[in-house]
Amino acid sequence: MKFLELEDFLNLFKRKPQTLTEFINEAQVKIGDKKEPLKNYMKRKDIEKPIIKLLLENIENRNEYLTRYYNLSLSVNPEKLHITTPAMKNKEMNNNIELKYKNIIRNMHYQHILKHTASGIDNVATFLNMLDDLYLNSIIDYKLLTPSAIHYIQKGRIGSVFSSYFFRASIMNPYLVYSLNHSVLKGSKIFTPTLGWSSYCYGFMECPMVTEYVGTDVIPDVCKKTAEFAKTYYPTKKTTIYCKPSEDLMKSAAFKTKYKSYFDVVFFSPPYYELELYESKQQSTEKYKTYEEWLEKYWEATIQLCHYALAPKGKMCYILSGYGSQNTGNSYDLLKDMNTITKKYFTMKSQQPMYNKDVHVTKHKEAAERIMIFEK
Repeated sequence: MKFLELEDFLNLFKRKPQTLTEFINEAQVKIGDKKEPLKNYMKRKDIEKPIIKLLLENIENRNEYLTRYYNLSLSVNPEKLHITTPAMKNKEMNNNIELKYKNIIRNMHYQHILKHTASGIDNVATFLNMLDDLYLNSIIDYKLLTPSAIHYIQKGRIGSVFSSYFFRASIMNPYLVYSLNHSVLKGSKIFTPTLGWSSYCYGFMECPMVTEYVGTDVIPDVCKKTAEFAKTYYPTKKTTIYCKPSEDLMKSAAFKTKYKSYFDVVFFSPPYYELELYESKQQSTEKYKTYEEWLEKYWEATIQLCHYALAPKGKMCYILSGYGSQNTGNSYDLLKDMNTITKKYFTMKSQQPMYNKDVHVTKHKEAAERIMIFEK
């Protein structure tokens, strides 16, 4: 299986050098869907030339930042793939420790995670689109020229600006999945109604007790790479990957025949409605145009599938939060509404916080995300 190497990553952002005068005359500032010549924007916002010189220096020396970012977030050593850290204990689940296990996920799916998955919040550019614009096309997102951003750039912390203002899809830490199964779920035959950028497969396959993993998703590239990852690194374990919406699997006679009351664990972190917009024509928020329709035709249909496929006394676990509705300005209560539907089919056994840091431009309390465990 091929991973993105540092040299390949740096080559994505090759460009010809520019003088300061050339940059000021040629660059544009992007404000939403509109662009304005940089020299006009400087006059209108009273931005002095030394600020632009500093920004250009960062662009010309981009490989320093890109190398730091790659080493921290994308670097992979396939020989050290296996999870060797002891599993977290029950009630101590934290998605923000042992982050090295996220790197292989980001590396495999960097285009989808950093570029193609959009924020449900208006005027928030994706991380890689912003870097493409800035480094390749001299197009500056206006947020880079706000007083707070300039403050950090002057202090040599442009990476903090990139991390704070631009969108990257959220990732479930495979170490958290691994820990949940070790300490709480203890499943051997696993089904996931989404693939979670391959992180569920990785976390579960690292558990010695897991013998079989079945998952489905609507992004073909994610399905292909998850299957390849499992075949390459876990050839002795049975893996089946479907590439279709979870709600449509109940229409598959073959799936229903094979997997009736089959699994002992179902696990996933479902879409937070419109908080993240994935690149797929089969994405649930594309198919179902209202929140009410989405709850009925995506969520309830998926819960019915999970109930059908779980063995009696089997556990269904999902991780969810209400912060999506808070940050997109809608009035629905995602956590309450989705749990209400689930309780029609399952008995809730427990819930606990999942500790996490603030997610990109959204802000929420540290323990906002909940790990819910239900039983059939």
